[in-house]
Amino acid sequence: MSDTPFVIWNNEPADRTDTPLVVMFHGYGSHEEDLLAMIPALLPTATYASLRAPQQAGMGYQWFPLSGDLSFSSDAVIAAVEPVSAWIQDQAQHHSKVFLLGFSQGMAVATSVARHIPETVDAVVGLSGFAVPIADDDAHADFFNDAYLREHPLPMFWGRDPEDPVIPQAMVDATADWAVDHAEVTKVQYRGIGHGVSPQELGHIKEYLQHVVS
Repeated sequence: MSDTPFVIWNNEPADRTDTPLVVMFHGYGSHEEDLLAMIPALLPTATYASLRAPQQAGMGYQWFPLSGDLSFSSDAVIAAVEPVSAWIQDQAQHHSKVFLLGFSQGMAVATSVARHIPETVDAVVGLSGFAVPIADDDAHADFFNDAYLREHPLPMFWGRDPEDPVIPQAMVDATADWAVDHAEVTKVQYRGIGHGVSPQELGHIKEYLQHVVS
């Protein structure tokens, strides 16, 4: 498996320098083209990099394996996050800001990257997903630099349907608990979108990115 992610960019290399970078993480079983349709509705001055998850999952890809009840191992999350984090740190040298946008399982990866390299990430947009629950006494706690985020909370937009049929309530509750102590979170609920994204939500994301880019 290559440590360099497969990426689709929205622009040419000559147009990327000193622009805000939005790194996009798709959901379980999807692919890097899935989130591209969002770009015209978002921040027009940004560079967008949509990443493909490293493992095959049906007709698409997964960032890490999920069991039937959506449980997973911390080791698998770290294996997915480490190479992506290294790639983002390299890309950050050429951009004015770094934002991460993740949908569903992609939100778990986006928040995990931000927790691993918090000084590199300026904000996270999480959509219909969750943050990985890690206790302070967990063997992997050092990988997730939550101590830094308690002192420097992560700016985060979190959008979801309160009746999302995919993400278990226990994961939602754990994410909310984590955000209390580690994030400056803007939480917005969108009833009726299910496990998806609405045009209204895209408008709110654009407004949020315009706010944090300044």
